Amino acid sequence: MEAEKQITDFVDRLQQAAGGNLECIVLFGSAAADEFHADYSDINMLCIMRELSSSILATLAPAIQAWTRKRFSAPLIFSRTEFERSVDVYPIEMFDLSQRHRVLYGEDIFSGMRVPMERHRIQLEHSLRTKLLTLRQSYMQAVGDDKRIRRLMLDSVSTFSTLFRHTLIAMGEPPAAHTADNIRKLAELIKFDPGVYLQLLQVRERKAKENQIDVATGFAKYIGGINAVIAAVDAL
Repeated sequence: MEAEKQITDFVDRLQQAAGGNLECIVLFGSAAADEFHADYSDINMLCIMRELSSSILATLAPAIQAWTRKRFSAPLIFSRTEFERSVDVYPIEMFDLSQRHRVLYGEDIFSGMRVPMERHRIQLEHSLRTKLLTLRQSYMQAVGDDKRIRRLMLDSVSTFSTLFRHTLIAMGEPPAAHTADNIRKLAELIKFDPGVYLQLLQVRERKAKENQIDVATGFAKYIGGINAVIAAVDAL
């Protein structure tokens, strides 16, 4: 309820700042579905403007700053033309946006939008490999601190879960509605241990304790699963 109030306040502020230049505001990600967890999930928003320049950004800045001061992520801001010309560059994000979003203001810009899925596998492998490199870098800084390593897995499992769901899509498998079901399905298809991923999701849902995660074996299985998924995507 508090998050909804904050979202409404932000939409009102941005409308006042942008006036007729604002085309739409869209809520997307877990906050637009039934998998939002206050301790871990972001509130993600997309704002589409008719025109966008440095002077317009300066006009919007006070509303954006008021939002980010509350520790929310800054919204993505596009001009309408820029957004339409970016669909082929971000097939993963655009597919997810088109499938799971809530219009907070203006028109539904995703109605009738075609996402070029022929570019999907390349972006998927690029994202998986890039996130794995980042994970390794962060892990090296956290070795010896079990709490930091648990937090590293808890903070990244949502991103990898999304990429795992897109791996099912790339394999021609219809994804399930819930994250845990997708992880189980992919693990069965390409043969990796999904246990640590399911445990992390339980912690995020406050159904398990963070300190129950065994760091030594848990991180090994976590990174092993990612490597198995990358190999499967590379083989497509």
